[in-house]
Amino acid sequence: MKRSLWVTTATLALALASGPAFADMDAAKKFLDTEIKDLSSLSRADQEKEMQWFIDAAKPFQGMDIKVVSETITTHEYESKVLAPAFTAITGINVTHDLIGEGDVIEKLQTQMQSGENIYDAYVNDSDLIGTHWRYQQVRNLTDWMENEGKDVTNPGLDLADYIGTSFTTAPDGKLYQLPDQQFANLYWFRYDWFNDEKNKADFKAKYGYDLGVPVNWSAYEDIAEFFTGREIDGQKVYGHMDYGKKDPSLGWRFTDAWLSMAGNGDKGLPNGKPVDEWGIRVNDKDQPTGSCVARGGDTNGPAAVYSIQKYLDWLKAYAPQEAQGMTFSESGPVPAQGQIAQQIFWYTAFTADMVKDGLPVVDEEGNPKWRMAPSPHGVYWVDGMKLGYQDVGSWTLMKSTPEDRAKAAWLYAQFVGSKTVDVKKSHEGLTFTRESTIRDKSFTERAPKLGGLVEFYRSPARKQWSPTGTNVPDYPKLAQLWWQAVGDAASGAKTPQEAMDTLCANQEQVMNRLERAGIQGDIGPKLNEEHDMDYWVEQAKENGTIAPQPKKENEKEKPITVSYDELVKSWADANDAKDPGDAAAGTSAEKASMQPDTMSGDKAN
Repeated sequence: MKRSLWVTTATLALALASGPAFADMDAAKKFLDTEIKDLSSLSRADQEKEMQWFIDAAKPFQGMDIKVVSETITTHEYESKVLAPAFTAITGINVTHDLIGEGDVIEKLQTQMQSGENIYDAYVNDSDLIGTHWRYQQVRNLTDWMENEGKDVTNPGLDLADYIGTSFTTAPDGKLYQLPDQQFANLYWFRYDWFNDEKNKADFKAKYGYDLGVPVNWSAYEDIAEFFTGREIDGQKVYGHMDYGKKDPSLGWRFTDAWLSMAGNGDKGLPNGKPVDEWGIRVNDKDQPTGSCVARGGDTNGPAAVYSIQKYLDWLKAYAPQEAQGMTFSESGPVPAQGQIAQQIFWYTAFTADMVKDGLPVVDEEGNPKWRMAPSPHGVYWVDGMKLGYQDVGSWTLMKSTPEDRAKAAWLYAQFVGSKTVDVKKSHEGLTFTRESTIRDKSFTERAPKLGGLVEFYRSPARKQWSPTGTNVPDYPKLAQLWWQAVGDAASGAKTPQEAMDTLCANQEQVMNRLERAGIQGDIGPKLNEEHDMDYWVEQAKENGTIAPQPKKENEKEKPITVSYDELVKSWADANDAKDPGDAAAGTSAEKASMQPDTMSGDKAN
């Protein structure tokens, strides 16, 4: 996650972390007895069988010292403090799992790419880099690796089909480049107790003419934000919205993490729009990036993108606490748990563990959350078939510059920490799901009421519409850093939203132009289009059956729609009963999956 989340220190320490490293089935059994217990999707016999495979596969690498790295979030803390020592005791491979900031992870990875020096033997980095990894060809293609050089160290029980995020780590060539390790989404967060308060419901209905509920679109979100802002609840003034606005690198994540797609920027397509993605970057039929500005067929500075920035600014200034304008991501994160925020449109589920702690104002006496999470509302330019939000998928990546024996040892560790033996327990620690078998585990059915809708969302068909940055982005590290500077100018008032996005798309095209001239990415690198006016690209879209760039809508305040949260969750359960959860066809839109005619509300005045 982006992002310096406040971290919960792992409370479990393994006694088997001390002593010399040697492969040991007794150590494996001790690990299963003391740490895993009954929190696994495998039977005890199958757990021991999997551990024996790791012991046997690791024999050529016993005594080797390897180093891997990830950003600092709760899941990776658990891996570093608990699973890494266990792996060492079980396999005899000494693994150091470093925890550093996300920006530092990218910096180390870039340095290794540029220098060829082996800094780390494996990286957990966001699948947002999939377009970068595919085009630069400096990471091992895992599909071929598992069938060839890495076959002897690839777990026969790996079960790639059980992973829910491999579509995000697969390039246009059909090859897997990264193995998901942790995954979480940004969703809509709201005070379930306040939304079900009879006086709040009556007052809202009287003022707006429709029912208070989970907003399906931004128009309803805006009404709810207005309604709660300044309202007194439990003796305190509350706010209808929370966000952050300081000109800081974290402001870039706020937007590259699919904010534009929620507004309706780009084209239809899952996991990302084609030919124009949610960053507004267009590609041709060879997946070569051809532009970012509307003039080249992109959408970064189109009406949908500008609308998304304007709404962000309007809501931040009108409905959030004043201090939010000067906050960064990590500073704003704890605020909803303090009990004065009614809803937040852009909230990361990685905060769940910190939002359910006993004693918080947003948790009741029995330890049940007073809040819920739900699908994000969409903007006026959004149409069915588009992605609706962002999922962060931290994924194991093996650089080609890493010597083969070290890459093999690191690959064993990467598989161990995500193995079926381990994954259920790890997911209870970090709540960042990557396996279908874990999501469906009975232990999460039992825990679900304490997690505010997290389990229900990940079991629902709606989750298919949440995805990371896709393959249209040719160099994520270079392009992502442009966003916070451009949006920061809009947030400070130095530029209008249109001027800020004009600058952003131009700067993105400068980077792509340099890549094109250098030819470093070969025949899958950028090839910029000639410039034309908006009407030209709108006609092209009509001819090709695509959408982006969309012309500006005369009325950007659409009819507000809300839905009952309880009916929404019921509809998810029905959809899951009817369809195989692994079936991509189950990824219907949140709107279709959630709204039955008797549960929808709209503005009667409209």
